[in-house]
Amino acid sequence: MNEQNTNDEISLKELLEKGREWYAYLLSQWKIIFLAGIMGAGLGLAYSFSKKPVYTATLSFALEDEKAGGGLGGAIGLASSLGLDLGGGGGSIFTGSNLTELFKSRSMVEQTLLTPVTQNGKVISLAEMYIQNNKWRDSWNGNPKYKNIQFLPNVKRKYFTRVHDSILGVIYESLSKGGLAVAQKDKKIAIISIDMSSMNEMFAKYFCEALAKEVSDFYVATKSKKARMNMAILERQTDSIRGELNGAITGVAVANDNTFGLNPAMNVRRAPSARRQVDVQANTAILTELVKQTELAKVTLRKETPLIQVIDRPILPLKMDKFGKAKGIVMGGFLAGFLVVLGLIVRRLLKSITQ
Repeated sequence: MNEQNTNDEISLKELLEKGREWYAYLLSQWKIIFLAGIMGAGLGLAYSFSKKPVYTATLSFALEDEKAGGGLGGAIGLASSLGLDLGGGGGSIFTGSNLTELFKSRSMVEQTLLTPVTQNGKVISLAEMYIQNNKWRDSWNGNPKYKNIQFLPNVKRKYFTRVHDSILGVIYESLSKGGLAVAQKDKKIAIISIDMSSMNEMFAKYFCEALAKEVSDFYVATKSKKARMNMAILERQTDSIRGELNGAITGVAVANDNTFGLNPAMNVRRAPSARRQVDVQANTAILTELVKQTELAKVTLRKETPLIQVIDRPILPLKMDKFGKAKGIVMGGFLAGFLVVLGLIVRRLLKSITQ
């Protein structure tokens, strides 16, 4: 037992001795380490000057769907507050995570990129603004394939070429991976936040607002599509029956004029007037019912149309994330010093092995 303790003490002494030896060695190389730290700090400072600040635009909105507000939806919401999941989220294709994914879909992002904005007094698309910000056209001037490519605002996709689609795809990949973030803060709270980061402050603001509008219009149009189709059919039928009723009323008047002062014994001549009178009564009843159904359809459309209320819009100046000078100096100096120390240790170990 005493022999084991003696071995442990010897091992600990050897370890401490090795530590002192390495410390003395690194201390003897302080000039190299210090010089590397100075050079690293200088590189970090230069990087902080070259690194452009990143601006982040944030927009949040609340979603209210009257159709899903009561009945089963209320019961599911109550169960959710108690920590139970009844699987009620599948009633709509645009709920929860599905809605956040809609914001990040290629279709919505590319449609947003075609939104017109004003830059330096000229109306251009957001896609063109992105291209100018990244100075892509400087490298395109020597390539005839890309030289004359333009992204005009509000142009339909069917007029785009394969090259247009390829460029939009590259922009979409860049935005979806590094700049665009959409999140619902809590499943129990129907508030969604959109964050758009860019080195161009105005692009971040414009894109964030345009994406919210594009998705909002698509969402409202999709959710109320059936109700709008039903109301449009009822309105067409109402206009048609109203035209028929006006024609029948005119027909009754014409028939009455033709039989004015007619011998009461000649009832056959009064038949057209009687038939037109029946048409008037039938069309009146149909028109009354159609008007009622049309008004009910308008109420249904209002219920089916969700309300999207913007809470916070991006306000200039936007939040800026900049790589500071002090941070660059500290990180550059520390990283360079650490690498030099590591290199010195490895060199000495290799030298001791070869000897």
